[in-house]
Amino acid sequence: MSDDYNISVVIPTYNRYEFLKRALASVYAQTYLPKEVIVIDDGSTDNTANIQKDFPTIKYIYQENAGVSSARNTGIKSGTYEWIAFLDSDDTWHEDKLSEQVLFHQKNPNIFMSYTDEKWIRDSKEVKVPKKFRKFGGDIFNECLSHCIIAPSASLLHRSLFEKVAYFDESLEVCEDYDLWLQIAVKYEIGLVDKKLITKYAGHVDQLSFKHWGMDRFRVIALEKLMESSKKETVQDILVQKYRLLLKGAIKYDKMSNIKEYEGKIKLYE
Repeated sequence: MSDDYNISVVIPTYNRYEFLKRALASVYAQTYLPKEVIVIDDGSTDNTANIQKDFPTIKYIYQENAGVSSARNTGIKSGTYEWIAFLDSDDTWHEDKLSEQVLFHQKNPNIFMSYTDEKWIRDSKEVKVPKKFRKFGGDIFNECLSHCIIAPSASLLHRSLFEKVAYFDESLEVCEDYDLWLQIAVKYEIGLVDKKLITKYAGHVDQLSFKHWGMDRFRVIALEKLMESSKKETVQDILVQKYRLLLKGAIKYDKMSNIKEYEGKIKLYE
């Protein structure tokens, strides 16, 4: 296989030292090795800094805690090479993950982002991935609207996309990946390598995805950004649906300020 596809791996981490070792081991087990591996330590207070001794060839960057979007953006901007592969520090890659994606891009040189299918492990047991997370390739904007179907750890992107589209939104504590993938999908095709080439682990209580009630509160921020896009009408329909759901939740939990906010948003976008 040609080594013309030079890849920088970006791994954001926060207090995940033991998981990080597992993630990095999966990177160095790849049949197609990246050119550099960048670990961005987002203000960890555990032993994460020791990772430099465990894997002396990594590029280790420490920053004050600023969130996963900031950490990923730091990694992107610190990277040397044209292709960026993300890996969350509590996930792992299967050994052919990068080689399969490089092969895909060699065959599809006009596609600048791809992702793979995934395996889920919860509390040490494999669980079935819900149907709503079914993967699609090509013009997948509509399939990305309801929720995020692309795991960051499954993605490989050409660096030019960040300059042409956007970086991760550092104001979003969660759903930052959903936000960026939508902004890319509205303009570009996204390729799918339809194989389970990453493993996502769940069950530890401090995962960001378990931290917030009403994840749609963050998704609607991403959707509002697209109201000036060519997909405005489709986005508007989804926005109203999500605001109606959020309104029901606000009424249920007697959140008066949110009730007024969501009622106003529904009137605005209907």
